[in-house]
Amino acid sequence: MASMTSKDLPEEIDVNTPSPARMYDYYLGGKDNFAADRKAAEKALSVVPNGKQVAWANRRFLVRVVKHLARNGISQFIDLGTGIPTSPNVHEVARSINPGSRVVYVDNDPLVTVHSRALLADIDEGIAAIYGDIRYPRNITLDAKVREVIDFSLPVGVLFVAVLHFVTDAEGPCNSVAVFRDRIAPGSFIAISHITSDGTAPEVIATIRDAYSQARAPAIFRDRAEIGTFFAGLEMIRPGLVEVSDWRGNSRKPANPLALRFLGGLGKKP
Repeated sequence: MASMTSKDLPEEIDVNTPSPARMYDYYLGGKDNFAADRKAAEKALSVVPNGKQVAWANRRFLVRVVKHLARNGISQFIDLGTGIPTSPNVHEVARSINPGSRVVYVDNDPLVTVHSRALLADIDEGIAAIYGDIRYPRNITLDAKVREVIDFSLPVGVLFVAVLHFVTDAEGPCNSVAVFRDRIAPGSFIAISHITSDGTAPEVIATIRDAYSQARAPAIFRDRAEIGTFFAGLEMIRPGLVEVSDWRGNSRKPANPLALRFLGGLGKKP
């Protein structure tokens, strides 16, 4: 889909307030972002010069997780906080292994929903994009379109990739995960990636927090133990909670240490 100008957009889309989804699109080299997004993103990149590399490492984690799940029989996915479509998308990865895979994309940025629905317009069935907020997880699990695409009596792969760090403690990120964990069938999986304060310099944390302070959602840094609590009630899949580039990736390390660290893991519902 071609990039849009502000004149093309529905009135509810605010191009003057930075959007985490559009900032992420900028990090990935996309064109569906605006001046406010680029300004905030460049502020974050000022202390994380390899920030685009970090974003792609997280994206590759998502792809490897979906491939792993598809190869192990999972053919239903819920991608929460999906962001502006970036190929390969979840349905492209999943359907390359299981052609009948079903996917629901969820995001609370109206622009993401516009783009996702345009991308999916030529797909007959089994794929949907809805407007939803993980702060209100039950609304997502009860959504009619979600229930049309996803059979919750069968195993599902739920993807919280680079999204929980936009939910404050007061907004209940653990509850967001727990609602999905309790709703999905045994044999389902939950994948999570999250920025971490462990090994991240204080000045980097401060600058990134400031860059997101005027955005639609703040950037919340958590340590390994705090991120680990999101996997409560799940069996961790090897190699556990690790750097996203280390999760079943190649063993090559970047030439220079990354200033911003992402941890990722996959848990299975017993």
